[in-house]
Amino acid sequence: MKTSIKEKVNGKITLEVELEAAEFQVAVNKAAKKLANKVNIPGFRKGKVPKTVLEKFIGNEAICAEAVDDILPNTYIKALEQEKIEPIDQPSIDMVQFEEGKPMVFTAEIPVKPDVELGEYKGVEVEHKNAVVTEKEVENYLGTMQQRHAQIETVPDKALEEGDTAIIDFEGFLDGEPFEGGKGENYNLLIGSGTFIPGFEEQLIGMQPGDEKEIVVTFPEDYQSESLKGKEVAFKVKLNEVKIKKLMPIDDEFAKDISEFETLEELKQDVENRLKKIAEQENEQQLRNKVLGKVAERCEVEVPNILIDRKIDDLIKEMEFRIRQQGLTLENYLKFTNSSMEQLREQYKESASTSVKVDLILEAIAKAENIEVTDEELDQEIEKIAEQNNQPPDQIKQYLLVQGRFDSFKESLTFDKAVRFLLEHAKVIEPQAGEAKAEETNKEEIKEEIKEEINKKE
Repeated sequence: MKTSIKEKVNGKITLEVELEAAEFQVAVNKAAKKLANKVNIPGFRKGKVPKTVLEKFIGNEAICAEAVDDILPNTYIKALEQEKIEPIDQPSIDMVQFEEGKPMVFTAEIPVKPDVELGEYKGVEVEHKNAVVTEKEVENYLGTMQQRHAQIETVPDKALEEGDTAIIDFEGFLDGEPFEGGKGENYNLLIGSGTFIPGFEEQLIGMQPGDEKEIVVTFPEDYQSESLKGKEVAFKVKLNEVKIKKLMPIDDEFAKDISEFETLEELKQDVENRLKKIAEQENEQQLRNKVLGKVAERCEVEVPNILIDRKIDDLIKEMEFRIRQQGLTLENYLKFTNSSMEQLREQYKESASTSVKVDLILEAIAKAENIEVTDEELDQEIEKIAEQNNQPPDQIKQYLLVQGRFDSFKESLTFDKAVRFLLEHAKVIEPQAGEAKAEETNKEEIKEEIKEEINKKE
């Protein structure tokens, strides 16, 4: 078999394949026997029709076409192996010649991974600040723990305020008629949480246990229920109880009650250690992203749509897995968020494109630097996963093989190794004082927002 690459343009290789006449003749003879068992020709039993008679009955071209159908798939695979081509999608095949007594010739236009034009990827310079845990962050975390372990107390004759929990009965009416899903009894509502539609919680403030009130609100235009979008409704509400959080003082007793530590100082040290570990992990990821971003800016690669679509498929599968762990289906999630699969895919498109581009660049760098994952490193990673899942390493390896994920697992380890190579050769410099202060301020603001959100949910 002769193979040759005619051209490579826009991520596609045109491969020409020529199968020797003798080998193609063997396929033609086999095809004739197979067809002889299928056709009915007067005067002959099935399978006993001479080839010359069969040719007159169905034509030699039909026999040769059947031979092509039989032999083409295996011939194409062998041609790929011979030229060391790794396709990323199905080929477009054009039969050039398939006549008896002559070589079978065809061309295949094959989508492949695009060429990556690597820029200078070693020694990229990035500004990055080392992970630091401040005293304020420790205090904020302790405050969150204080909120989490707060005691909830019922307070009689107290006017409802923001931050209190209201125990209410309610029923909603649209045009004077009750609507589905608009009724609840002894419902726990944290005032200020934004759980109900805008305007509802604010109108409860000032009520006392036993009070009844009619509240008028308007559903948002983007509300999930079509029948309630933009509609004005009235709720009849009765306040049954008012509950408040009673916070424990943050002292040694607090540390004893909520942890295994005897003193507040020990608890603070543990919190600091945990925050530092998280901060270092986040910091390392940020550094990786900065270095990869700089490297990607210096590289040129045209990302094929087929690879982007596959990455989107992977991202949606991961999302569906997380949703199922919460007891939902993807179909229900799309319904609740009032979105479609097309919109979801569009949301993932940019991140998928970036991810594929980075993978292609890392693959090219690994090849250029002869970066490979050894069998020993592979076994070590499998052992780590096995230990985390409390399963034998052989079982993890078998699972990867059965699921067809072993090669992609090894590839991901190769990419990680390539990233470590880039980090080792990067020039990391501390940001200027003003920039560092701005970064720290922004970090603190984000932490405060997170804390407020946690408090609301609690």
